[in-house]
Amino acid sequence: MKVRVTESLAVDLASEQWCCHACGHVLAGARENYKTGCLIAEVPLEVAHPPLVTETSHSFTPNPEYCRLLEFYCPGCGITLENEYLPPGHPLTHEIELDIDAFKRRHGVK
Repeated sequence: MKVRVTESLAVDLASEQWCCHACGHVLAGARENYKTGCLIAEVPLEVAHPPLVTETSHSFTPNPEYCRLLEFYCPGCGITLENEYLPPGHPLTHEIELDIDAFKRRHGVK
C-alpha cells in the first residue's frame, strides 16, 4: 500500500520504501533519507538568481561561498522532488522522518 506524503513523494508501507509518486521508482528505505536515492544537481546561483539590479559595487546574487542550491530529481522519470539551499559542505537535510510502524498500524498494513 502506497501512501502519498508530499506532492511528489509516497511511501510504500508493504516494502518500507520511499518512491516517486509520479512513476513509482523506489528511492530509498522509508526509514532513511529519501534524498540519498535521488539524482542531485547543484545549480549555479548566478543561473538561479540572475542579478535584477546592476551596480558596480553589488551584484545582488547570493554568494556561492556561503550558499548553494541543490535540486533533487527522481532517477526514474526526472520529476523534481525537492530543492534546498545549504551552506557549502553541509550534509543533506533529513526533513521528513516518518514513524513507519505507526503508519502501518494506521493503514492496517502488517
